[in-house]
Amino acid sequence: MRLLPRSLLARNIALLVALVAFTQACSLTVLLHFVQRPRIERAATIFADYVRTLDTVLVSMPQDAGLEVAAKLGARTQTPEESPHQDHGLSHFFGIWQRETFVTSLRAQLPPDMPVRWQSGEIERLWIRVHVAGEPRWIALPMTADAQASGITTTLFLSLGLALLAALTGLLLQRYLSRPLQTLASAAREVSAGQTPPPQPTDGPTEIAQVSHAFNQMLQSLQQAEATRALMLAGISHDIRTPLTKLRLAMAMSLPRGDGSDAFVASAEGYLEQIDTILQQFMDYAGSGEREAPEPGDLNALIDQLASDFAGLGHDFALTLGDLPPVRFRPISMMRLLMNLMQNAIVYGKTGFAVRTWRADGIAYVAVGDRGNGISPEALERLKEPFSRGDNARTHTKGTGLGLAIVDRIARLHGGTLQFRAREGGGMEAVVALPCP
Repeated sequence: MRLLPRSLLARNIALLVALVAFTQACSLTVLLHFVQRPRIERAATIFADYVRTLDTVLVSMPQDAGLEVAAKLGARTQTPEESPHQDHGLSHFFGIWQRETFVTSLRAQLPPDMPVRWQSGEIERLWIRVHVAGEPRWIALPMTADAQASGITTTLFLSLGLALLAALTGLLLQRYLSRPLQTLASAAREVSAGQTPPPQPTDGPTEIAQVSHAFNQMLQSLQQAEATRALMLAGISHDIRTPLTKLRLAMAMSLPRGDGSDAFVASAEGYLEQIDTILQQFMDYAGSGEREAPEPGDLNALIDQLASDFAGLGHDFALTLGDLPPVRFRPISMMRLLMNLMQNAIVYGKTGFAVRTWRADGIAYVAVGDRGNGISPEALERLKEPFSRGDNARTHTKGTGLGLAIVDRIARLHGGTLQFRAREGGGMEAVVALPCP
């Protein structure tokens, strides 16, 4: 099974070529043994009759006349040497097979005292021993190319051409059948990246049309579920924020100030602010910018702007910005992605904040690093899952574990990826790869 190709197209082509080769081999066997061999044996029988007739005529002639006729036929008393088989490759294989079949059949038709020798050279000769005035003589009968030709070579080349034509037709047919599957796979990858592909055509073969129809139904169900989830989260956010606002107002109006309740009020307002932040993170994860239209933009300029904003808050990021072409991204979503990474570096990395960009093989890379304690490689991928938090984040109770999940979702929405790796010199680095022209 390991020798089989992995793709369905390659397997079908390999099966088609094997079937064509098998049928050609069977056809060749039938042609040689049931068509060509009887023709050669009939020709040998007729030729043997002519040779026996010639031998009878030479035996019945007077000695002088017989020797004179034998001399004109180039007869000689010395036994000729039979030429050995020469390896001329596959192209002469069938010619040799026909010769051997003819000589074998001819020997079977002639009496034992009339042996046969085949001599190859510039001219193919068939030597036959006849009797002239009671003495044996060898007579050479030239075998011209026309006499040896039987059309078998032409037949073989024609069969090979038809086999190649069948294989080519099968290849085109399989490519025609596999094209909808490739389109369907591409659409499935778009769905996994958070995009909405167009409905798949259902006018192809029945089996593929059924798959495309099922995919379209699944896509509609996903879109409906996404819309329902967004509506539900928006409703929850609205319904919860309304009483939170009323609660803030009630606390401000009912609780007196200056009698020791300031700490309680500050603590309550902190909890309310935390609830509001959690609601916003839920909304950010639910949205992640699917409805925002991408547009070409300067990624370095956006990073420089955010670094300036964080510098105004006392957090300096070392920038190493490479030469990037305009990249298509959703501005608000990309800003959210970069802010989450930079904010995570500030909260969990403490020092050594840095952002660098570069381009390689048509991919734009953005790396946000810090000099924190780092995290084990096994836990890096788990951080991209919703509600997953690292061990160094347990003390920060304001987080929900959605920050990196939002980053990963936005990166996939742009056709990119999010990876984590150890930073040279200590710490960790989050690398976002985005396709660019």
